[in-house]
Amino acid sequence: MAEISASLVKELRELTGLGMMECKKALAETGGDLKKAEELLRIRSGAKASKAAGRIAAEGVIGAWLSADSKLGALVELNCETDFVAKNQDFIAFARELAEAVATTNPADVQALSGFEARRQSLVQKIGENISIRRFARLQAQGRLAIYLHGVRIGVLVDLDGPEDLAKDLAMHVAFAKPQYTSKAEVPADFVARERGIATARAKDSGKPPEIVARMVEGAVNKVLGEITLLGQPFVKDDKQTVEKLLAAKKATLHGYRFLVVGEGIERKSSDFAAEVMATAGAGR
Repeated sequence: MAEISASLVKELRELTGLGMMECKKALAETGGDLKKAEELLRIRSGAKASKAAGRIAAEGVIGAWLSADSKLGALVELNCETDFVAKNQDFIAFARELAEAVATTNPADVQALSGFEARRQSLVQKIGENISIRRFARLQAQGRLAIYLHGVRIGVLVDLDGPEDLAKDLAMHVAFAKPQYTSKAEVPADFVARERGIATARAKDSGKPPEIVARMVEGAVNKVLGEITLLGQPFVKDDKQTVEKLLAAKKATLHGYRFLVVGEGIERKSSDFAAEVMATAGAGR
């Protein structure tokens, strides 16, 4: 019998998205012939998992878990290819299992969740789409955690010392406003410099005196910083006060927050439907 190398098993696994033992067995049965082994696995799996890893998985859900004492929580983004699969109960349950594992085991990265690989592969075969564990966020509270899920696509954790209803409102605010930073102090200096340069160029065109231009520039920069920082944003339930002023009024302290949005940052393939139809018609001639 031909010797089956680890590199050959790895290559077949990348082609099919199936488990290592399945790939090794198929290679053994086909005498180490990669193409025949792939065909064998495609037949056995109904061709559902074959080459699934090469397809974009930009849909999915946010799995969430919060401890009973509200001191520990986690969010996990689990991706698939279509929103139809994102409604599958097995898929949703897997996302929740992952979130609990992230919270309780504190993995260093996604690769550290390799213990769930067999479960992932099983779902790929069962559901027929590429499924990937993209990222996670974990929070150990200094105060108490509040969690908010906007449907299945946005998940938020907020760590607050203060009223419980305020923590929930802040989590809802984060889901709505998606702040990039907590405060102005966290905004990178190069970003501020770039915004100041843009504001200066605009203000100079106004023909105002230098002292007025300086105030216009600072006002414009502060407006941008307020829009991208949580503390500077107008509170979603009362836009007449910022989140920072709301916290002060409630004598509350924000220790941190985390949020995940499904598919954020994933480049999706765009398709020209008319071109696809023409290409299909042409191929059929």
